[in-house]
Amino acid sequence: MTVVGPFGLSVQDRDLTRDVQAGMDAVEIALAEAVKSDVPFITVTASHLMAAGGKRFRPLLVLLSAQFGDAGAAGVIPAAVVVELTHLATLYHDDVMDEAPVRRGAPSANSRWDNSVAILTGDFLFSRASQVLADLGPEAVRLQADAFERLVTGQILETAGPGPDDDPLDHYLNVLAGKTGSLIAVSCRIGALAAGAEPWVIDILSAFGERIGVTFQLADDVLDIASDGHESGKTPGTDLREGIETLPTLLLRQMAADPADPADTRLRELLRQDLDDDEPHAEALRLLRRHPALEHARRETLRHAEEARAMLDPLPDGPAKDALQALCDSVAIRTM
Repeated sequence: MTVVGPFGLSVQDRDLTRDVQAGMDAVEIALAEAVKSDVPFITVTASHLMAAGGKRFRPLLVLLSAQFGDAGAAGVIPAAVVVELTHLATLYHDDVMDEAPVRRGAPSANSRWDNSVAILTGDFLFSRASQVLADLGPEAVRLQADAFERLVTGQILETAGPGPDDDPLDHYLNVLAGKTGSLIAVSCRIGALAAGAEPWVIDILSAFGERIGVTFQLADDVLDIASDGHESGKTPGTDLREGIETLPTLLLRQMAADPADPADTRLRELLRQDLDDDEPHAEALRLLRRHPALEHARRETLRHAEEARAMLDPLPDGPAKDALQALCDSVAIRTM
């Protein structure tokens, strides 16, 4: 059994392992070239997060989806580069919005330099993604443009928050579908498209990508509470500190308060406060880690992973389908 890609994804087929690993190596080389600039300082800032590592989840999905067509087609590696450059660009902007000091276990660009440098570096990476994308044809350009619109819309919805008539949990899931699911759906779709897969296969992979993308973010949101930061590569409780509602806190609010449980009462009191200061933030994080809402969030993440797996059933059996099914398990297991 060989390990390929993020999350310790195990693939038993030797040929698929070789093809995907060769593809990931080619993506790394192409990414390193794509972030280079004639201005040395821009090269440093643009390569900052890429050099810090990352899961390369989106390029992996491009390569696995391409297995349902001609995986060696010329556009597959550039497609994987496009989605990763776009993702990297959003991270620079996200860290400015979140005032995050750490990303991927390293100082974020905004903390190492400043917000202006981080924003402009993100813009630079978007421009490089567009340059690569232009060679993939008008359909790929439209796909990326639609995904980017959904991504930005999801971010705006998160910033605005749910309306008075909106269900907060439904609003949250819509935000995730836009912010995360849209680009991962495109990763699957553009990979299969570049490989010339059948249209019905492309549609299934795209729908799967959105569902596994939401699951991926649900797992990240559980990790934001449950982990010590090594797994997520970010400071634990970032969303909690910023007052951003995620699955664990939304589920907690749906649960009836237990007046006989002092810890439950205290946690709900803390969640009504500003948690910017370290002491109340640490207390809220500690109490939430022990609250049943966190286990409920884990179960919900597993349910979404199982639904994503079921969406793959119509696809032809083979190593690529097996790998995507294993990916569903790996994403969910991260929360355990």
